[in-house]
Amino acid sequence: MEIIISGRRMTVTEDVRQMVIDRLEREVERLSDQVQRAEVEFSAGEGKNAPVTTVEITLRSKGPVVRAAGAADDKRVAFEAAVDKLRTQLRRAADRRKTRRGLRAQNLASLPINDAPMSIPPAKDEAKPDTHMVAGVEVTGDGPLVVREKNFTSPKLTLGQALDELELVGHDFFLYVDAATGLPSVVYHRKAYDYGVIHLTVTD
Repeated sequence: MEIIISGRRMTVTEDVRQMVIDRLEREVERLSDQVQRAEVEFSAGEGKNAPVTTVEITLRSKGPVVRAAGAADDKRVAFEAAVDKLRTQLRRAADRRKTRRGLRAQNLASLPINDAPMSIPPAKDEAKPDTHMVAGVEVTGDGPLVVREKNFTSPKLTLGQALDELELVGHDFFLYVDAATGLPSVVYHRKAYDYGVIHLTVTD
């Protein structure tokens, strides 16, 4: 297994690097025996109330990507928090496969989705603020501010595969292209172990 350790706005010392390598080599065998590469990024917090250190661990294999993050004032504590979240996400994904083995797309399609149009208050009659470009988006005044832009490649997925990805990346939602319909789709967490799904039909 290849282990890649990097620091963002901070330096990762050799003793911390060795701790990460030793820990992952022990843990990953228990978490997943098919991991080909582990990426660990240490990031310094931004802003007064931000944690000193955030650690994001990404496990890559032939299957779904597993990702978890932890934050703390100490690098080692932040790393351990991320490892704990990895365990939780993998356990939830395993539980979902056991308890939802008979899940079908039509069951999720019946879940209520709030599709009411969003009301937007009228703009105030004020002097026109300056506009500028941020990550390819024209921003007026102070916002909205795009702080991070990411591009991913992904094959088309079945609903079951998308649910597995949702649990393994540890997010509240997961964007994918549905293999059956070819539509851009989003699965998301509802209460407890319930899920919702939104399919987007593109029109001219």
